[in-house]
Amino acid sequence: MKKWNWKLKSLWRRIKRVGASLVLGLFFSTALYSQDGVAGINEANQKVRSYFDAGTELMYAVGAILGLIGAVKVYQKWNAGDPDTGKVAAAWFGSCVFLVVVATVIKSFFGV
Repeated sequence: MKKWNWKLKSLWRRIKRVGASLVLGLFFSTALYSQDGVAGINEANQKVRSYFDAGTELMYAVGAILGLIGAVKVYQKWNAGDPDTGKVAAAWFGSCVFLVVVATVIKSFFGV
């Protein structure tokens, strides 16, 4: 019984040594191949900033389309004589103004 227990302990010690050396080897090999992350962060920053112009122009276009749709909806309600035409006009106009303001703030905030 003791002989079997001793063999297990010996095997466990070898496994621990091999495992520790593998972990250390992996750690040092990745440390040798790792690079400075600043270059990657700067590249990602430039790529994201390059999309802001297209994004703000897209928001302006969506605002213009929503303005046209809103104008048609308000005109239809006005011709039908609905009493809540003012509320609908304010809601559509407010949404268009919100889109334009958000696009302008994003553009000015990120300094594009």
